[in-house]
Amino acid sequence: MKKENSKVNRPSWDEYFTEIARLVATRSNCESRKVGAVITVDNQIVSTGYNGAPKGLRHCVDMGGCLRKLNKIESGTRQEVCRAVHAEQNAIISAAIKGVSIKNGTIYTNTYPCSICARMLINAEIKRIVYDSDYSDPLSKSLLEESNIEVVQFKK
Repeated sequence: MKKENSKVNRPSWDEYFTEIARLVATRSNCESRKVGAVITVDNQIVSTGYNGAPKGLRHCVDMGGCLRKLNKIESGTRQEVCRAVHAEQNAIISAAIKGVSIKNGTIYTNTYPCSICARMLINAEIKRIVYDSDYSDPLSKSLLEESNIEVVQFKK
């Protein structure tokens, strides 16, 4: 939300970090969905991540295609049948490797987190999730509704 009394027209924090998450997603080489994540603490970026194969391993595009597509797995189900590490997971891992706390932070992502990422975000003590587009995962929605995490869909 822009401040009305500001002489400079600047994006809100949510708009700013959501745009950065969209840019981070462009690093993904996933055939199905490019996802980016930005974790902030006190409006400072502490970590980013995008979805892709684990470090040093081949990507699906180098192995004949997406396992999920090849096996006709419905979106929002069976996330374990995927070579990629999710953007949210990579952002959490990146912070852990650097020894940076994400407790009470906000994660900005261009897609609603899946149930695996939701569990990780709950245990990482993230306090706010701002997502851009929806993702059909009823378990994720149930877990996040039960948690104390504020979940907000970004609307420009």
